[in-house]
Amino acid sequence: MSIIKKPVITEKMTNDSEKFNRYAFVVEKKANKIEIKKAVEQQYDVVVESVRTMICIGKKRVRGTKSGQITGMTSTYKKAIVQLSPGDSIDFYSNI
Repeated sequence: MSIIKKPVITEKMTNDSEKFNRYAFVVEKKANKIEIKKAVEQQYDVVVESVRTMICIGKKRVRGTKSGQITGMTSTYKKAIVQLSPGDSIDFYSNI
């Protein structure tokens, strides 16, 4: 079971990574900060200074179709923002 599911690549997080050396990941809901820190250090060979986590709660969505309205929910997930030590960086685009 992998703790890190995927990186969060948005305009805001790209700006944070350039300015403050912070990166965001979608992680397992039951993972704690220590496990997340170890997983990032092993996977990317960097030194992690701090980890901040948050639970992003799913939102209700309504879609109008020919047969009527369909209601649903987006999924709930846990997000971790990782602060790296100065001099370290992660390149998500090297595998493309």
